[in-house]
Amino acid sequence: MGIVLSGGTIVTAVDCYRADVRLAGEKIIAIGNDHLAGPGDQVISVDGCYLLPGAIDPHTHFDMPAGSFTTADDFVSGTAAAVVGGTTTIIDHITQEKGESLFNALAKWQAKAGGKSYTDYGFHMGITDYHGQVPEEMAALVQQEGLTSFKLYTAYKRLRVNDGEIFQTLQHCKELGALACFHCENGDVIDVLIQQAKEQGCTGPISHPLTRPSATEQEATSRVIMLAELAGTPIYIVHLSCASALQEVVAAKTRGVEVYAETCPQYLLLDDSCYAGEGFEGAKYVMSPPLRKPRDQAALWLGLKTGALDTIGTDHCSFNFKGQKEIGLGDFSKIPGGAPGVEHRLGLLYTYGVGTGKISMQQLVAITATNSAKLFGLYPRKGTLAVGSDADIVVWDPRPSYIIRAANQTQRVDYTPFEGWQQQGRAEQVFIRGQQVVDRGKLCPEEPKGQYLLRKPFQFRSIT
Repeated sequence: MGIVLSGGTIVTAVDCYRADVRLAGEKIIAIGNDHLAGPGDQVISVDGCYLLPGAIDPHTHFDMPAGSFTTADDFVSGTAAAVVGGTTTIIDHITQEKGESLFNALAKWQAKAGGKSYTDYGFHMGITDYHGQVPEEMAALVQQEGLTSFKLYTAYKRLRVNDGEIFQTLQHCKELGALACFHCENGDVIDVLIQQAKEQGCTGPISHPLTRPSATEQEATSRVIMLAELAGTPIYIVHLSCASALQEVVAAKTRGVEVYAETCPQYLLLDDSCYAGEGFEGAKYVMSPPLRKPRDQAALWLGLKTGALDTIGTDHCSFNFKGQKEIGLGDFSKIPGGAPGVEHRLGLLYTYGVGTGKISMQQLVAITATNSAKLFGLYPRKGTLAVGSDADIVVWDPRPSYIIRAANQTQRVDYTPFEGWQQQGRAEQVFIRGQQVVDRGKLCPEEPKGQYLLRKPFQFRSIT
């Protein structure tokens, strides 16, 4: 017994056409227009709707510790919000503590996610302490655990590694077929700017973007690209936020460096005027990198249209405004950085990207699903609608229109940076590996059934 989705318009990264889709077991087993339904099949009419590959969010932080508390969204609430928004796979970021083995860090995150995730999931391993065991453990993670991407920071004292460690990690990634991911900001300069701002009595959220100017992101992006070019290793830049950093990526791609880059909805739709709100409201938008200027937004949209930017993640890192963000009252540098976004990514991009002509439907699929699947070892199992692929399907109805409100969201954080924004369309139905998890826009399973994904090694030039 299977399921036939009848009357919809299939959208992939390269095609847009009307056809029916038949699901059986966990896979798509037929696509066509003639008599796909077999005896006992359930036929669901999806007239007027798009059929999209389940979206992939390559950048989340669920159940992430930050001092004495953790993010508001754990894997249960975070992935529930993801599927309601049309995302069927997430790749979360593990943080290795100083002196910790990478396998111990993985075990902690597996315990956080196991049996608690509504989406299928994988991990990036954040290397913050390059001790003697790390090269051997990296190899074992790739070969035994299907964990094929590693993240390094150039900011935050407790997380960042030096250039020598970056270079060695890049060399190991090249040997292992792993993709190195980078948070690019010049942490040393930022630390000086923060201290100077506080000495001048500048303690409110408005100081956050002023102490993390775009030049600090551009410099770190350029430096990491140069190190990758020297090592001959592909890299992936996370949450790129500004035109000047994008220029470094474009220049590198032009000279043949294999560099990929991600941006996020907040950098496309919000700007640094958000920090000028009354009182402490600007704390809701404290994230790193910070929100930039409208001219940066324009550059990022153009980068998506031209292919200079490859993916859109959310960097979903949700701290409650009350009780968590408020720890930074009187000292902006103590405000926990991050914002929620996993629930509204697809809807915002459809409304303000496709709906305004900035990107096409095929580009929407590429940047929210297909490119991430190719980069992170999941394609063609994930990221496309094809016979033999996992039956991860979003039935996107373009007709509903509503206002985004924190009071109505699935994610458990107490605010949304997109409060009051209009969204056109919604994920009417969502299937993960053939199982329906969203019906009429609402989560429907009784318990999470997401699976850990063993990912393939990175393939050079895999998305061209």
